[in-house]
Amino acid sequence: MELYWPASDGEWLAWISAVITVLFGVILFFAPGLSMKVLRLSPADGRPEAFASIRATMAGFHIGLGLSCLIFTQPFLWLALGAAWGFTLFGRLISMMSDRGGTFYNWMAVVLEFLLAAGPLLFAFGFIA
Repeated sequence: MELYWPASDGEWLAWISAVITVLFGVILFFAPGLSMKVLRLSPADGRPEAFASIRATMAGFHIGLGLSCLIFTQPFLWLALGAAWGFTLFGRLISMMSDRGGTFYNWMAVVLEFLLAAGPLLFAFGFIA
């Protein structure tokens, strides 16, 4: 097995999305306190379970999905990555409408999540070769 290196523009978009996903996961895994500050979260009563949840649920999912995409480079994995970011975007938009969360932070996150979803989906559906 050899390291996959993208050959087309579409592959590069999908690959970059996967790399950013892994980087997010690594930051969540190794710096959960900093990650919570950036995400504007705080543990209730300083409970250590909050850090375990950041590392396990958030970091593990990002690292696992991102690395799977980078290692196996299969079309369905690009679909899974794009769908994961797409539903993340959908959840943020629903929250912004329901919870009056139209802040600058949320709008910047919407743009980032849209781009991270668009790259793999455009490539997986063949809109960009």
